[in-house]
Amino acid sequence: MTVLYENEWGGEFGFPVDKQLEKLISCVTDYVGCPYEPEVSVTLVSKEEIHRLNREFRQVDRPTDVLSFPMMEYDSPGDFEGDAFLATIAVSPETEELVLGDIVLCGDVIREQAKEYGHSDEREFSFLVVHSMLHLFGYDHIEEDERAAMEQAQRDIMEKLGIKRQG
Repeated sequence: MTVLYENEWGGEFGFPVDKQLEKLISCVTDYVGCPYEPEVSVTLVSKEEIHRLNREFRQVDRPTDVLSFPMMEYDSPGDFEGDAFLATIAVSPETEELVLGDIVLCGDVIREQAKEYGHSDEREFSFLVVHSMLHLFGYDHIEEDERAAMEQAQRDIMEKLGIKRQG
């Protein structure tokens, strides 16, 4: 597994972000039954930068907490044998790992939401990485049945990690 982590935000959290990313990405990869070693790019950015990216890529003119940029398409979430996945599979020539895509997190919004929801920065960060990783594996929350499946996966993974809502 390769995690390409970059902190462009400049702020710091009170936990080792790189170690937490490895744990989270590994757990989600195992949960969906991915048969490949993953490569994921994770960037921590400012509120201004995530606002710009959200406007550019989603046409939403406001900051957000996380953006996900998957490399592959899936017939259904975590379907590693479907036509869409096989037609879009991306493998790193350097590592021979599955290039899942990019995760962009906003450090400022993570802090704000953690305070608003009454839990730790680490819990909020972890939840958003799990959420984004599920997007990289083809999960979505637009339709009601998709939303329910994604929310259940998030709960299962957070429970498996032992990360509670309060803390």
